[in-house]
Amino acid sequence: MRYFITGAAGFIGSSLVDRLLQEGHHVVGYDNFSTGLEEFLAGAEKSAKFTLVRDDVLNLDALSVAMEGCDFVFHFAANADVRFGTEHPRRDLEQNTIATFNVLEAMRANGIKKIAFSSTGSVYGEPDIFPTPESAPFPLQTSLYAASKLAGEGLISAYCEGFGFQAWIFRFVSILGERYTHGHVFDFYNKLLSNPNELNVLGNGRQRKSYLYIQDCIDAMMLATEKAQEKVNVLNLGTNEYCEVNNSISWITGHLGLNPALKYAGGERGWIGDSPFIFLDCSKIRDIGWQPKLTIKDAIIRTVKYLEVNKWVLDRR
Repeated sequence: MRYFITGAAGFIGSSLVDRLLQEGHHVVGYDNFSTGLEEFLAGAEKSAKFTLVRDDVLNLDALSVAMEGCDFVFHFAANADVRFGTEHPRRDLEQNTIATFNVLEAMRANGIKKIAFSSTGSVYGEPDIFPTPESAPFPLQTSLYAASKLAGEGLISAYCEGFGFQAWIFRFVSILGERYTHGHVFDFYNKLLSNPNELNVLGNGRQRKSYLYIQDCIDAMMLATEKAQEKVNVLNLGTNEYCEVNNSISWITGHLGLNPALKYAGGERGWIGDSPFIFLDCSKIRDIGWQPKLTIKDAIIRTVKYLEVNKWVLDRR
């Protein structure tokens, strides 16, 4: 197979690049390096089966040329700045929704019919059903990031109907692990390096979240693209557990041997659009034979260990 990966130098994208190369596939990586890191592709660039294209998904002409000859697209390029979305609302529209339209048009121009898309569990907003299944009714959207991802989902499913595409739409919980570069574990660790005696926490610390280890995530995606064969396959990806932010803080500080004073900003949300409870029903992906190998606690500790050894990542962010 010849795979095309947008956002190939990012956390999830680069991890998938390595996995596909290990399995003997050809991979074309596409990234503008606005947030992706060159170092994450150091191993891939040693492979004769890897091609890197430096350009932007908003450049439809370049995207179409780069995609020529590929069989399958993994679309990971996106603006992941969820917390500050209200400060630059057009960015989500352009980098998430319009970029997805461009990917679909480049596929259509090249006769490529298969796409896997990184969506988000945030599209469920603040649901009434827990754990939340893929069939849950959508509430009003409160996050610009989630709204732009949901629009991307809609475009993909419409292209499947209109142009005979086949899609795998993955609604992730937050992903953790090696090459992790943004999110609460990153922020807490960085803050504790600066001041090990005090930690500022958004919200009240009782927000309940679910997380998934990067290699478990990739296992799930690869299995789904092999075994889930509907026209449009919408799949939640997460663990069968959740934790409070306070639990996460306890695991991080315990691992580091710290006991900082916690200062809470207050309220049940960390920012506008932050859902105070995310817990997805992942029975669909489990029914085809996938199980995560790491618990949330194990994934958090493994992420902290990675950051301890790779402090250069903190400097680059």
